[in-house]
Amino acid sequence: MTRLRNYFFTGFIVCAPLAITAWLTWSFVRWVDGWVKPYIPLRYTPDAYLPFAIPGFGLVVALLLITLVGFLTASLIGKTIIGWGEGLVSRTPLVRTIYTALKQIFETVLADRSSSFKTAGLIEYPRAGLWSIVFVATTARGEIEAILSDQGEEMLAVFLPPTPNPTSGFLLYVPREHVRILDMSIEAALKLVVSAGLVSPEDEGRPMTEREASRLVEARRRAMPVAVEATAPAPRREPVEPAQ
Repeated sequence: MTRLRNYFFTGFIVCAPLAITAWLTWSFVRWVDGWVKPYIPLRYTPDAYLPFAIPGFGLVVALLLITLVGFLTASLIGKTIIGWGEGLVSRTPLVRTIYTALKQIFETVLADRSSSFKTAGLIEYPRAGLWSIVFVATTARGEIEAILSDQGEEMLAVFLPPTPNPTSGFLLYVPREHVRILDMSIEAALKLVVSAGLVSPEDEGRPMTEREASRLVEARRRAMPVAVEATAPAPRREPVEPAQ
């Protein structure tokens, strides 16, 4: 029975990411089509010439339009228009706050490799003798560099991700000599964090064993928020009168 359960968990780990990825991709394509296709004249769509609809046509048109906007923005006239538009938005209350925040988010997400994490490393955390994987972002700059200059050594900004969900974590400033740089890539270190240490760079391409699959499922299950059941109040005790 235990082996059958491990087979199920192994199959679930393989099939679930594929199914979720396919569903999200299909939902995204349909969502973009629903927004773009109503603005395209029917005679310019394949639906007018075929007895069935072709999903993704709206997505292709959207990608072409975005590429065209990027091409025009790179020109002098495009930069002038974009600068004028951003100046208008920056003078509009509330709108400028939303626009600025969204622009910073997209610039951060779509930043090139030169402004992303440099490499992976190890630091002693949460105490001496215990080591945690971190991603080195950059050196301390600006006001933080000035404040930490009394340390007498260069400080590195590192990101400490939790396991198995690395989307949150801690930003730490650590002396360079306290960071042990790893040879593995950022992707390999990220796999190591997400798998709770079960998938190391040397194991890439090796099928996961039953024991490793069950341990990974158990680690992910423990990381999920568990609903706290309401407990019934304890029965009230009546005061006992002292014996006469």
